Amino acid sequence: MTLSYIYAVASVLVVSLISLIGVFTISIQAEKLKKYLIYLVSFAAGSLFGGAFIHLLPSAVREYGFNLNISLYVLSGILFMFLVEKVVRWRHCHCAPSEEDEKIHPVAIMNLVGDGVHNFIDGLIIGASYIVSIPVGIATTIAVIFHEIPQEIGDFGVLLHGGFSRARALLVNFLTAIVALLGVLAAFLLNEYVAGVNSFLLPFAVGNFIYIAGADLIPELHNGENTKKSLLQFLAFVVGIAIMLLVHIGLHN
Repeated sequence: MTLSYIYAVASVLVVSLISLIGVFTISIQAEKLKKYLIYLVSFAAGSLFGGAFIHLLPSAVREYGFNLNISLYVLSGILFMFLVEKVVRWRHCHCAPSEEDEKIHPVAIMNLVGDGVHNFIDGLIIGASYIVSIPVGIATTIAVIFHEIPQEIGDFGVLLHGGFSRARALLVNFLTAIVALLGVLAAFLLNEYVAGVNSFLLPFAVGNFIYIAGADLIPELHNGENTKKSLLQFLAFVVGIAIMLLVHIGLHN
């Protein structure tokens, strides 16, 4: 068992614990939570872009050079996330809750399925990053954590709305979170048995980060605009990028 593998497993366990953050939001009023959550989303978008362009892409180029394949692999990561989101959203539309539904709405179940797929990909990305080096793995884990905080708060809200009790919502959210362990295992097994697979996984991860930040998070920031709110969002976005830059400097000095 390599040191990189131990680090990767420990990292996804830490990321999985973020799924329990919902318990700390129970006593916060919905309007107040929504008010501050938007800045966390902006911060997460900046950290994901920072993780993609400051850590993952330079590492991929340094390890494998910059060529057409790298660009295609980045695009494949974007296309894959686009497809996953389309499937999940399509299932949501065709499983919309109604008054005749059972206590647990299908939308909540589909949210868990989509979250499980997303967490598997997170594990795959973290594993692939640690295969390159421990500093790259740590930086990637930090970017994933920053993204997971607002996402897990939102997921917890969806599960409660879908009929889950608070205790059960926390449990099933955590169970879907530890699916990331399978992603780590898949990354290391693929690296061992498929030659050069990490030359694909790393830029693929860049595409994932770009899609999540650009297609999922940034559009959320354009609702209910006003000057003060926009400036604070921009500041949070820049801080997210700056922190990833500081992490890069700290890990490579």
